[in-house]
Amino acid sequence: MNGKINAIKFYFEKVLYRPQLFFDIPRPKKPVTLPKMLAKSEVAKLFKQVENLKHRIALELCYGLGLRVSEVVAIKLNDIDSSRMVVHIRGAKGKKDRMVPLPVTLLPKLRKYYREYNPKEYLLEGRYGGQYSRGSIQKVFKEAMKRAGIKKNIGVHGLRHSYATHLLESGTDMRFIQELLGHSSIKTTQVYTKVTPRSLANIESPLDSL
Repeated sequence: MNGKINAIKFYFEKVLYRPQLFFDIPRPKKPVTLPKMLAKSEVAKLFKQVENLKHRIALELCYGLGLRVSEVVAIKLNDIDSSRMVVHIRGAKGKKDRMVPLPVTLLPKLRKYYREYNPKEYLLEGRYGGQYSRGSIQKVFKEAMKRAGIKKNIGVHGLRHSYATHLLESGTDMRFIQELLGHSSIKTTQVYTKVTPRSLANIESPLDSL
């Protein structure tokens, strides 16, 4: 409904140059759902199922840097600064650049991967060059979930949610997590407080005080 209303407004206002339109139509509310994530033990179990180095690197980038799949496949070789231990994420959602820390444990795996695969431009490249397929990473994740015996209905984006939740659990400042994830608003980041056991554990049920 929102899309249809906005399309009509765009056509009359921007194409036909009519006066600005105001519709007295109640817009449907977007459902607020909690992010789906994995526990640290589940992430570790998941990674153990991935033997292919390229596939393992792809999933570890999603979780270890908190990246969207679109950001993972867009990483170029010159975006990785091993001297400063950061990765430059360019033109992400909202056309914003940001820097994210490179996990120490991932660097030797990246060097091994580079020696074995010898990518030319993008870190993860397809069989005939260019960006690696997002769908391929989704498929790798689903297969690893199945082999790990994890029954949760969750996609590879859940690794990004897990990254944010685990940072929050370890006491990382909310503003810092916002910057790492590339969120424009702190409200988007605050949703992770609703699924963090650390914050929930501080709440005492009135039943326990009887």
